[in-house]
Amino acid sequence: MDKKIQFNAWYFILAVFAILLIQNWWIESRKVEPIPYSQFEQLLKDGKIDEIAISKDHIEGKLKKPLDGRDFFVTTRVDPPFADELAKYNVKFSGKVQSTFVSDLLSWVLPALFFVLIWMFFVRRMAEKQGFGGLMSVGKSKAKIYVEKDTKTSFDDVAGVDEAKDELKEIVEFLKRPKEYGRLGAHVPKGILLIGPPGTGKTLLARAVAGEAGVPFFSISGSEFVEMFVGVGAARVRDLFEQARKAAPCIIFIDELDALGRARGMGSFGGHDEKEQTLNQLLTELDGFDPRQGIVLLAATNRPEILDPALLRAGRFDRQVLVDRPERIGRIAILKVHLNNIQLADDVDVEAIAAITPGFTGADLANLINEAALLATRRKAVSVAMADFNEAVERIVAGLEKRSRLLRPEERKIVAFHEMGHALVAMALPGMDPVHKISIIPRGIGALGYTMQRPTEDRFLITKSELENKIAVLLGGRAAEQLVFAEVSTGATDDLSKATEIARSMVTRFGMSEELGQATYETQRPTFLDRDSVAALREREFSEETAREIDRAVRKLVDTAFDRATALLGKYRAQLDAGAVLLLEKEVLNQEDLPSLEKGAKKKRA
Repeated sequence: MDKKIQFNAWYFILAVFAILLIQNWWIESRKVEPIPYSQFEQLLKDGKIDEIAISKDHIEGKLKKPLDGRDFFVTTRVDPPFADELAKYNVKFSGKVQSTFVSDLLSWVLPALFFVLIWMFFVRRMAEKQGFGGLMSVGKSKAKIYVEKDTKTSFDDVAGVDEAKDELKEIVEFLKRPKEYGRLGAHVPKGILLIGPPGTGKTLLARAVAGEAGVPFFSISGSEFVEMFVGVGAARVRDLFEQARKAAPCIIFIDELDALGRARGMGSFGGHDEKEQTLNQLLTELDGFDPRQGIVLLAATNRPEILDPALLRAGRFDRQVLVDRPERIGRIAILKVHLNNIQLADDVDVEAIAAITPGFTGADLANLINEAALLATRRKAVSVAMADFNEAVERIVAGLEKRSRLLRPEERKIVAFHEMGHALVAMALPGMDPVHKISIIPRGIGALGYTMQRPTEDRFLITKSELENKIAVLLGGRAAEQLVFAEVSTGATDDLSKATEIARSMVTRFGMSEELGQATYETQRPTFLDRDSVAALREREFSEETAREIDRAVRKLVDTAFDRATALLGKYRAQLDAGAVLLLEKEVLNQEDLPSLEKGAKKKRA
């Protein structure tokens, strides 16, 4: 229970008790001192009573003549037969009614208090989550405030994104020395948008800025502004900036900005949509605050393509900082940061780990190190060895080993030739990444085997011949099945999908088809979520005849690559058979088992 709810409960309880005490005092102040019942009977016999009023427990009446200065009397009733019995012995007796004040109080207060507490604890909290938890708090911001003592993160904890760090260091210096940076009339950017794939460290960078600057850090998710009722989100935006102005200089960080800043008109029902009202209020606040006050707005998103253009214009989010997947040097720096608390064996090579993890984000590398440490712990080792890191990479990329999944001998033979087909074509073609490992142990959900290639360096440009070679390598498994067994299986489903996607990109996006020329027929939208299905859902912007030509060009590329792979495996049939037999025997072939096969392939290629 928070402090506010506690105060409300105590105020209610005190008010109830005060009302009951005042009521009891009022009753007692007007109360007449009762006379004994025996005296009442004597007065009745003497004819001194003028009027009486009888209730359940009391008898009230008026005397003909005042008695002890009183015209009225009150007595407590006694059972008449028992009173007659007592009168025989000349005994003074009176009735007494047991007080039920406490029991009456508890019987009325406790049920009411019980239901009030139920409302406070359950109904009110559930309502607050939906945005109507109280008329006075419905528009309050839910931003969490971290002061300097709580924000321990610094730029030393962020690695692999040096360009983004340099951009944000300027913000830190402005917050520390605003007069020095504003001496020429410049001011800090109003808003800085961190964009990049998930797991690259955007939130970590924002916390590092607050930690370095030593200023209050308002952190809130974009989804917390979106509520059930129109106007609630806008009220929370106003409240957030009002709090920030009082705490300036400070940093406001909005995570997942796309939940709040989605382009207007996309899937909404008119201008009165709650999300649009909230976005309009945010745009107004960005125009309204003076950057010289020392308020810096940071935001992060991995979907910049859906943000409203008005949000990204100059004067609102002035600067966009790309926090992309780290390159090899960046991965080395990230690994060194995360390996500080890990007991490493002497054979661990950080550069080798970075080489086999292209495309990994900072979160992926942290997970890789944790997986390797868990593997070493599981085998009760005293330190984490290089073999643990290799196994961890395979677990992340290909999935867990499924040794319990037993394949029939015929299936194992098909898988062995299939994987050796991939490996031999990769060895025979120039420019391909070296083969690191071949396995026919099932992994993950549907992988019955895999061939792992280790890149020697990060690549940013790929030529047409290299893409054609990649397609040939992907089709090497299907070609081996066709060559050896004269029929194909369903094991090449994923290979065919990837090969077709590469061929279609060559034709529609890269202009690498002689038939269709240098034109592009599909524009790649900037996205960091790796959604391959986005292009398929996009509206087609070319004719049926062009679509037919595209399909023919894609099929030609795939068929040509398949014929190349089949021809290469025909040349190296002896190596293919020998490698498959060895793979069936060992189940896993490492890099040291491959030199003889690779030597034979290169000799024939020469």
